[in-house]
Amino acid sequence: MQTTRRLVIIRHAKAEPWAPSDVDRVLEERGRVEARMLGEWLAGQGVVPDAAFVSYAARTRETWAAVAGGAGWTLEPAYDGGLYGTDEEGVLDLVRGVPDDTGTVVVVGHNPTMGMVVQLLDDGEGEASESIALGTFPTSTAAVFDVGVAWAQIGAMQARLRHFHVARA
Repeated sequence: MQTTRRLVIIRHAKAEPWAPSDVDRVLEERGRVEARMLGEWLAGQGVVPDAAFVSYAARTRETWAAVAGGAGWTLEPAYDGGLYGTDEEGVLDLVRGVPDDTGTVVVVGHNPTMGMVVQLLDDGEGEASESIALGTFPTSTAAVFDVGVAWAQIGAMQARLRHFHVARA
């Protein structure tokens, strides 16, 4: 029996423009509200993660907390220092390491990487493929993919974009 796999790529919510370091930037109030809205939307789509990877930056950790709160998720994510500065291949390497019986994986990270991952994975056949424009992946956005290959095999054009949602207050 094949496991239905779903991958959700999330860009962190709107953050403060300044902090002592970029890693320390926290969410603006608008970001907290929109991240919670994004979680509510994801719950409405039936998304319940079995695994989650979240960049260790303050804004991504806060985004996860607000999204999870809005969605009613209780999963403890893996906070990953590599997600902060990695490229698309680094994100896919994380996903490739997920056990094959894992159904839904959520990744919360930063642009331009999250937007590039979405562009890279999209097979162009999903109902939401027309929703994204090259180079755009705003804050508080989620791309929900169906994945038809084993996690270890995920790569370019190997996922179908089912939903693309930008949460705005």
